[in-house]
Amino acid sequence: MSEKAHVTPPVTTARRLVETLVMNGIDRVFCVPGESYLAVLDALADVTDRIQVITCRHEAGAANMAEAYGKLTGRPGVCMVTRGPGATHASIGVHTAHQDSTPMILFVGQIAISDRGRGAFQEVDYREVFGGLAKWATELETSTRTVEVVERAFATALQGRMGPVVIALPEDVLEADGGPAPLRPVTPARSALDPAFVAEVGSHLAKAERPVLVLGGSGWTQEATTAIGDWAERIGLPLALSFRRKDLISNDRPNYVGDLGLGPNPVLVQRVRDADLIIAVGARLGENPTQGYTLLDREVTPTSLIHIHPGPEELGRVWPPLMSAAADVSLAALALSEIEPGRTWHDQANAGHAAWEAFTTPIPVTGAANMSECMAHLRAVLPADAIVTNGAGNYAAWLHRFFPHTAMHTQLAPTSGAMGYGYPAAVAAKCLYPDRDVVCVAGDGEYLMTGQELATAVQYGINTVTVIVDNGTYGTIRMHQERDYPGRVIATDLKNPDFVQYARAFGAFGVRCETTEAFPAALAAARAAGQPAIVHLITSAEDIAPGRTITGLRGG
Repeated sequence: MSEKAHVTPPVTTARRLVETLVMNGIDRVFCVPGESYLAVLDALADVTDRIQVITCRHEAGAANMAEAYGKLTGRPGVCMVTRGPGATHASIGVHTAHQDSTPMILFVGQIAISDRGRGAFQEVDYREVFGGLAKWATELETSTRTVEVVERAFATALQGRMGPVVIALPEDVLEADGGPAPLRPVTPARSALDPAFVAEVGSHLAKAERPVLVLGGSGWTQEATTAIGDWAERIGLPLALSFRRKDLISNDRPNYVGDLGLGPNPVLVQRVRDADLIIAVGARLGENPTQGYTLLDREVTPTSLIHIHPGPEELGRVWPPLMSAAADVSLAALALSEIEPGRTWHDQANAGHAAWEAFTTPIPVTGAANMSECMAHLRAVLPADAIVTNGAGNYAAWLHRFFPHTAMHTQLAPTSGAMGYGYPAAVAAKCLYPDRDVVCVAGDGEYLMTGQELATAVQYGINTVTVIVDNGTYGTIRMHQERDYPGRVIATDLKNPDFVQYARAFGAFGVRCETTEAFPAALAAARAAGQPAIVHLITSAEDIAPGRTITGLRGG
C-alpha cells in the first residue's frame, strides 16, 4: 500500500446535502464562503466536475445570481452564505425570489446546536427572520434526515407558486453521520385544469366582445407558450404580458398589445379597463400590473375575470373572479389552446398591436444621448436569444418600452423592484450561457449596489457587457420628489466615479459615451472586447423618464 492510501471520506450530513444537489441537477452554486459551513465546501470540492462553485464578493450578489439561475432554468438556484450578516445580506435575493415566484434555496451556515439560545457569535433564528420572506424556512436539526429536508426544499420551491426556501445548517450537524442517500430526483407535483372548467372558459370566450388574455408568472415551458401564443394569434385574441414578463411571448406576434408594467401604454390600460372578459394565466395581478390596484374594479371582476394561477392563495386575494382555478400554468395553457370559441377578434388585435408599435417608436429628448434611440439600437444589433438584465430605476423604463423581446428566457428583471439585481443576474446568465450575448442595462445608483461583482466576472472569465446609464441622480426618487416637492432636491444627487477607470481597475474593458451617435461604436467595442465590459453612457437628468422632464414636473 502506498504511503498516501486513498481514504474514503465519512458520509456526513454535508456530503449527503451535496449528493442531493447533484441528484437534482444543480450544476452551479453561488456563494460567499464562511467558516460556518466549511464541511459543505469540502464536500463540494469532490464534485467540481458536476457543480461549479462561483465565489462572489457580496452575499446580495450571490443571492441575486441564484435567483437569476432559477428564472432561467426552472430549477432552484442555490446560494450558500455564512450566518448572521451573511444571511441578512442575502435576504434581498430571497425577497426577490418570493415576489417573482422563482425557485431558490438559500443554505445558511449556523452556530452549533449546543450553543443555541446563548446569543452566540452571529446567532440568528432563521425561521423567525425568513418566515415571512420564504415559502419555508427551517433548520437542519437531525443529521439523519438530511436528504428528507433537502428534498422537501426542492419540492416546496417548485410546487404551486414557485418560491424560495431557507435552510440553516448548524456546524456540528454538518459533520455528523448524514443518514440515507438520495435515491431519485424530486419530481414536483403539477395540477391540471378540469375539462369542465376549460369548457366553461370556452363558453364565456365565445360570448365576449372585448376579451384580453394576460400572461405572467413563472413555471412556463416553451411548448406551452408556443401553444397558447399560436392559439391566441389564430383567433385574434389580444394578448398582454404582466410586469417584467415581456419574454414569455414574442412581442412580434400580430396580436401582442403590450405589457402591463410601470408607465404602460395608455391605450393598453384603456383596453383592459374596457374588457368584458380578462383571462389571466400565471399573473398574480398585483400592484404594478394593475396600476396601483386601480386598473380592475372589484365590482366588475366577478363578471369578467377568469384567473388561473398555481398558488390557490393568490386566487380571490384581491379580485373576486368570475372563475378561478389553481393549476400549473403550462398545463393550463396547453388546455386553453384547444378551445374553439367559434369567433375571432383580429380587428381588435391588429389595432392593439399597431398602438403598441406606435408607443415603442423612439421619442425626442432634451439631452445629447437619447435612451429611446440607444435601446432601439441595442435591439437591432443583438441576436434574438440575447439576454438583457436590469435592476430597478427610471432608466429601466426606457429599456422596457423600447426594447422588444422575441424569445423566451431573454429578460431578467425583478418584479420586486430590487436595486442591484441587474449585474449579478447578468453574471449568472453569462455563466450559464457563455455563447449567448448578455447585456446588463443599469442605472448609476443601481449598479454600484452590486458592481463589485465585476471582480467575480473577471475572475471566472464571464464576459458580460454592462451599459451604465449615468444621469447623476437616483432617478425614480428624484422624479417623485420633483412631482411632490418641486425644486426641493435633497438626498437624490450622486457623485459618480469614472466608470471607465472603474472597469480598468478590475481588469475589465471600459468606454465612455456621451451622445446617441456614439453609442453604436461604444457598444460594438464592448461586445468585441473579449472580457467583461462597461459602456459608461452619460444621460441628462432632465430626461427623467420617457415623455417626462424635470422642468415639466416642476410645472415649467
